[in-house]
Amino acid sequence: MDIALKNAKIAVIGLGYVGLPLARLFATKYPVVGFDIDEERIKQLMLSEDKTLEVAKEDLQSVIKKSPNNDTGLYCTSSIDDIRDCNFYIVTVPTPVSDTHKPNLKPLERASETVGKVLKKDTVVIYESTVYPGVTEEVCVPVLEKVSSLKFNTDFYAGYSPERINPGDKTHTIDKILKVTAGSTEEIGKIVDALYNSVISAGTYLAPSIKVAEAAKVIENSQRDINIAFVNELAKIFNLLDIDTQEVLKAAGTKWNFLPFKPGLVGGHCIGVDPYYLAQKAQEYGYHPEIILAGRRINDSMGTYVASEIIKLMVHREKKIKGAKILILGITFKENCPDVRNTKAVDLIQDLKSYGTDVSIYDPWANKEEVATEFGLEITNSFPKDSFDAIVLAVSHHQFTKIDLRKSLTADGILYDVKGVLTTKVEGRL
Repeated sequence: MDIALKNAKIAVIGLGYVGLPLARLFATKYPVVGFDIDEERIKQLMLSEDKTLEVAKEDLQSVIKKSPNNDTGLYCTSSIDDIRDCNFYIVTVPTPVSDTHKPNLKPLERASETVGKVLKKDTVVIYESTVYPGVTEEVCVPVLEKVSSLKFNTDFYAGYSPERINPGDKTHTIDKILKVTAGSTEEIGKIVDALYNSVISAGTYLAPSIKVAEAAKVIENSQRDINIAFVNELAKIFNLLDIDTQEVLKAAGTKWNFLPFKPGLVGGHCIGVDPYYLAQKAQEYGYHPEIILAGRRINDSMGTYVASEIIKLMVHREKKIKGAKILILGITFKENCPDVRNTKAVDLIQDLKSYGTDVSIYDPWANKEEVATEFGLEITNSFPKDSFDAIVLAVSHHQFTKIDLRKSLTADGILYDVKGVLTTKVEGRL
């Protein structure tokens, strides 16, 4: 085995919210080729433009280079030929679930096929995509072996380092988050760990096996999902008791070990997806995970619950429901970022529409074309001048707290705060 970091040339497969920041970081120290099948995305990146807003233009400009040579820097491409001479391949493609909540490993398998076509001896393939324990070695490696005709742990090796990107977070950036690493052999584990440790200022943690690292990642988000489901259930209970949930959480939070989770819509590429990956693996082994799936059911139901609460408030105000004008503030899955993957704001919107209401959507962060393509919904990036029978803050973008929303309400209009961030008087909130 002849693998040395001093000779490292890295290919990052997938240049989305995870892959691009990682490629940019590695490119400050190594020659990096970023590969993505989206040619338009490649064109934008080569112009130092990132529509995800995860990497600043000046940071991209400082590393972008015009050819896939062996100089330090980042070259972005959609041509497989440009990644043939790399010796580290890092796969960062998404791992979604189907409409029936079954893990969809197709993007991972296709990425493995791509890498397999250029794989050669003494190379390491590292996966960052969130999966259930066993996917790397039981699903991805066989694809690599079949396509490349090389033998695992003899000709090539595997690693796993789960992504911990927090979209839109400019404080906990990739280099400041401790990275878990693992390798398919003890020696490869040390190499993978050293590779990441060379650019991650927060340091690394070398797990004893790939399966341990895979499991650690999937329970990180499952734990958050369960905790949020708990406070979402509390919100339902306290609303029935006519008690302010936010005030209850504030009081309980005075205890040093109370966990400060808040109710809300739980979407995104991780928390709303990862528990299903762990549940799938458990069910394959004959165990039905009750707490994990119960948490998912609660969180998946919150869009419908919030919609029904809004309609009830409007009925109490004797508002005509059919044709009522409702403004939704925010469609991204979280605040202050353009990411709309698996956003549960869409569930809220669709449920409100099912009552015959006229729903408008304002989001200054989301991309109009992406929302239209993904969900068939029309949004505006400018605050509407109309008056509304109800305004619903679904996502806590910082812009929303600076608007006098009551000026845009009709007489006896409803202001509903899903996120509990508005300081003005509201008619309803979780």
